[in-house]
Amino acid sequence: MPARLLGASRRALLLGSGALFAAAQLPRVAWADGRDPRFLVIVLRGALDGLAAVAPVGDPDWQELRGENALTLGGKAAALPLDAMFALNPAMPNFNRLYHSGRALVVHAVATPYRDRSHFDGQNVLQTGATKPGALDTGWLNRVASSLVRERGIDPNAKRSLAIGPVAPLIIRGPAPVLSWEAGRLPPVSDETTMRLLDLYRHTDAAFARILEDRIGIEAIVRAGGIDGGYKVGRPAMPQNGAARVRAYFADAAGAAGRFLATADGPRIAALGFDGWDTHVNEGPVTGRLGNLLGALDGAFDALATNMDDAAWRQTIVITVTEFGRTARINGSGGTDHGTATVALLAGGALKGGRVVADWPGLKDANLYQDRDLQPTTDLRAVLKGLLRDHLGIAERVLTSEIFPDSVAIKPIPGLVQA
Repeated sequence: MPARLLGASRRALLLGSGALFAAAQLPRVAWADGRDPRFLVIVLRGALDGLAAVAPVGDPDWQELRGENALTLGGKAAALPLDAMFALNPAMPNFNRLYHSGRALVVHAVATPYRDRSHFDGQNVLQTGATKPGALDTGWLNRVASSLVRERGIDPNAKRSLAIGPVAPLIIRGPAPVLSWEAGRLPPVSDETTMRLLDLYRHTDAAFARILEDRIGIEAIVRAGGIDGGYKVGRPAMPQNGAARVRAYFADAAGAAGRFLATADGPRIAALGFDGWDTHVNEGPVTGRLGNLLGALDGAFDALATNMDDAAWRQTIVITVTEFGRTARINGSGGTDHGTATVALLAGGALKGGRVVADWPGLKDANLYQDRDLQPTTDLRAVLKGLLRDHLGIAERVLTSEIFPDSVAIKPIPGLVQA
């Protein structure tokens, strides 16, 4: 085969189009209690308006703060009540159903240690688990995978990390190997051709041969699990309407993640990223841009649950995280600007759900952070530590020293996971 075509084949294998999710793919672990836990992190890039996602309808200052943009329990687009204080955006009926069945919960007024307003720096802190931007160059979820390999004696070369799309998210980058996978848009080459390529690279490029070999294994999982990763020949065209396209994209990505996680030999730790949450103008919490995004996220939760069998879903926890929240007040353009505290939305059969976890700071002017933001009262690392300790069995000493360095004072939140 000419060198030019070999190069093209290599790029096609390694690049792909549109990053969807990354997963640390580990061999099945003999958990002491017989569990086989799955853990998925959904990164919302752009900063989610937590007050519009889960409204504090019981706070006496809420409606005055947001005016006509304040979600309420009445009217045509009534919020969905969660408890006496909080109500869910009406665009999220699937999450509401999971919540009331005990398979979802909300953590409100939550934030990372980051207190400035740069998306780039905020995402860096969020995904590295550091206390400040630029302090680490690996993702905390990759370090989780590495710690499971070390603490449980798993052969790190037995399975590799998986990235769908051209670039693995920072949260999954690090010493645990990461391999790119992207569903083919052209008819697949024959097995014979693939094996010839593999044999060639074993003699000329051993590192790439290992990548190709892993890809072959991943494709086997895809075929066995019926995992379909994108719009391609033979499928209906992506719908043209913008909101419908976003919903389809979110559902397809989450559905693929669910099928991977449910596969017997598939990944158990995964990360998935969704863009578009930077709502400076015409936010539209119910029928506008944010309402559409929340509806798409709601569809993603539903796709995850419906694309996993009951046994896998019962051992799954999903959490959404974002770099920071939005301003408490609506700006002059009908949107919100970069803020501080927000919400984390959690779902999965392994959760002890049906509740809102919040040390509510109140919305009076004197209670706002820097006179503009929802005051952060819960550290996101405390939430993540609680999940990683009680769901994945990561020791607290590892959580403090390795996963989230310099976090001795941040204690894991107990009771988030089913006993």
